[in-house]
Amino acid sequence: MKCYIFASMNIRSAHNEDLAGIMAVLAAAKGIMRASGNDGQWVGGYPSEEVILEDIAKGNGFVVLEDGRIVGYFAFIASPEPTYARIDGGAWQDDALPYHVVHRIGSYPEVHGVFKTVMDWCFERDPNIRVDTHCDNRIMQHCIDRYGFAYCGIIYLESGDERLAYQLIR
Repeated sequence: MKCYIFASMNIRSAHNEDLAGIMAVLAAAKGIMRASGNDGQWVGGYPSEEVILEDIAKGNGFVVLEDGRIVGYFAFIASPEPTYARIDGGAWQDDALPYHVVHRIGSYPEVHGVFKTVMDWCFERDPNIRVDTHCDNRIMQHCIDRYGFAYCGIIYLESGDERLAYQLIR
């Protein structure tokens, strides 16, 4: 099993047996969203166990570990992302190069540095990363901006819901 070390955190591929730990992290992340006024993201049971198991089965699910404990989760998915085909109110920095998308990133509120650790890991694998988030997710917007991503416009989920879209090319 390959494990990547960043500061005191490690990142590794998620496994089915990690599901309970992942769902606990995502429940905590939903709590952070709700407490900060973001009531419109990750609703209706999303992300479900089925979504996470699909990430894992496709090799796209990753856990962030601190002292052997799962403290974060994210999906790292190669392009193309179908919902990124249409972008309104702007444009991608580059729409020809392959890219990776980071989805479903979440962590425990008491654990700091997860976003930076995840992004550092992702940029070691691809210099072109895209992310999106809900307009009410001020915490994620802050993390995205602080890391250096550029706002590119609005994309639409399959449900039609809008998301703020960002890209960073290194």
